[in-house]
Amino acid sequence: MKYNYRQNKKKGWGMSVDLKVRRAPSAAAAVLLLALSSVTCAQQLGTGDPSPTADTELGFIVFQQHCTACHGNPAVERAPTPAQLRSMPPERIFTALTTGTMKSVGDTLTDTQRRKVAASLGGRPLGTGVSGDARHMPNRCGPDSVPIDPENDPHWNGWGGDLANTRFQSADNARLDAASLPKLKLLWAFGLPNSSSSYSQPTVVSGHLYVGADTGYIYSLDARSGCVHWSFRAKAGVRNAMTIAPIRGFPGVKYAVYFGDLLANLYALDAKSGRLLWQRHVGQHYSNRITAAPAFHDGRLYVPVSSWEGIAAAVKDYPCCQSIGAVLAVDANTGKPRWRTPVIPDGAKPLGPNAAGTMLYGPAGAPVWNTPTVDVARRRVYFGTGDASTFPAAPTSDAVMALDLDTGKLAWFYQVFKNDSFLVGCPVKEPVNNCPKTQGPDYDIPASVTLRTVGGRDLLFVSTKPGDILALDPDHEGALVWRKNLTGPVVGENPAGSTTGLATKSTGVLWGGAIGSSISYFGLTGGGVVALRTADGERVWSQSFAAPGVKGASNAAAAMATPSVVFVGGADGALTALSPVDGATLWQYNTNRSFEAVNKVATKGGSILSGGAVVVDGRVYVGSGFGVVGGITGNAVLAFGVE
Repeated sequence: MKYNYRQNKKKGWGMSVDLKVRRAPSAAAAVLLLALSSVTCAQQLGTGDPSPTADTELGFIVFQQHCTACHGNPAVERAPTPAQLRSMPPERIFTALTTGTMKSVGDTLTDTQRRKVAASLGGRPLGTGVSGDARHMPNRCGPDSVPIDPENDPHWNGWGGDLANTRFQSADNARLDAASLPKLKLLWAFGLPNSSSSYSQPTVVSGHLYVGADTGYIYSLDARSGCVHWSFRAKAGVRNAMTIAPIRGFPGVKYAVYFGDLLANLYALDAKSGRLLWQRHVGQHYSNRITAAPAFHDGRLYVPVSSWEGIAAAVKDYPCCQSIGAVLAVDANTGKPRWRTPVIPDGAKPLGPNAAGTMLYGPAGAPVWNTPTVDVARRRVYFGTGDASTFPAAPTSDAVMALDLDTGKLAWFYQVFKNDSFLVGCPVKEPVNNCPKTQGPDYDIPASVTLRTVGGRDLLFVSTKPGDILALDPDHEGALVWRKNLTGPVVGENPAGSTTGLATKSTGVLWGGAIGSSISYFGLTGGGVVALRTADGERVWSQSFAAPGVKGASNAAAAMATPSVVFVGGADGALTALSPVDGATLWQYNTNRSFEAVNKVATKGGSILSGGAVVVDGRVYVGSGFGVVGGITGNAVLAFGVE
């Protein structure tokens, strides 16, 4: 008998997923499949085209359903551990499931499921090997005589553009004013070969554009023409922005490209040639990954570690949960760790078996999805944490944490939301198997914490998925200065057992805003933009892009601003420039279309739902096609300018 579960496009991801199995699913698996139609995280991303290639997210669900009873089970000694499987290329795993040692298990899966499992464990889509190499591209650049120096010339370096993660570009760096916007035209498009999701925000330094791909490739392009200088193939997909910073100990090399991949590997490449300088694995659990850019200061990298363990850990055969978010300091010259601070300090311990006899662990969860913010004056590093995956939720989940810059010792933390234990696939009522006793509401602090001086006073700004914006005092252990909600009353600290959350509160902030010294701007997951007065959080203006009665609108991508323009991306592919004065639309371009790429790769844009646009030297750069969960897939990197 075949069971066919199809997710409703009106719920959750906005895509149709066939999960066909040749044996009846367990009760826990059935609960998981039904719950996928209302994944609260996905609801914030809007709807889009079917996304059959969101492999690194969906494949792990299949893996936990069908494979973890053996892989990772100490009683099955001959089965490779999940960590060992993740060190294998996806092609090897796929072969094992189709014609090799795991064919008996593979025969219970569809071909699509086998491919997704292979891609999720291998960290990149199948068949994305040498075909993405820049040496095979027709638009190779000539000799590169431009020196790399991230401190000189207009630039946008890393995720937030500066150590404070303000996502605010100065007029000198932007060189683009409101009067020039009507003249903006598409100058070039670059297609990421074999990519199914363009999700790495561009970094632009010294006329060079650096960008990663879900295939594992890193590209260095000429920012003016889009010609390609070099490529490097990492072991897994690369979701974060590139950080360009000094490195020592390598003759002839002054600056490195620093980034992480979806297998929790950290890399340093020669920014000029793309040559690998060092590589180090920094994960401690097989589900660890690096999804946000590292921050650099004074010879050290501050690296966030996230996880995908909770995506299907409700399955009864899975030993939930052991992965814990962390931030670590790494010597930028060698990759050697200097300190590592887990979000939950005591680590996960055995808690006893569930009803199926599978050992459970806790406390766990609280991944770090954002680039840390460095406070040089106070010798602090700040970051936000995600929800817990076990009950009760650790006090450092859904929190802002401040660590000593030199030692990693916890200085203070401020919990924004209490009692938030969440696993994808768990029902809110009558929890089963590994589900928390109190489920959700899955809030998180996904965006980077921002440090800004306002009226002569330093404040930390925090944005959240349900729309709460907070200002904290870094001089008084994160004491709350003000707290506002973008769409209604302050959410506050969630009472135990609360079932309110993103499923009922459709508008919030996912990947962050542009924080100015006087006005700050936030794209909304429910569609639109809100401007707040930075000093006290009072609303200045709001702009809605959602047509009445139309569902799925989202501007979840990180906003960025200059003194004369605010840029936001949309789930529908629209890139919009707004007036910072009143929110009026100054310019808009639909990136959800096909392009003739300079590298002659079939290229199509899609959703802009994670990394936002960056403005450098009169040009606007953006990746289009964020299709990880619910977005419209695409593989485009686009450049706009005034001809």
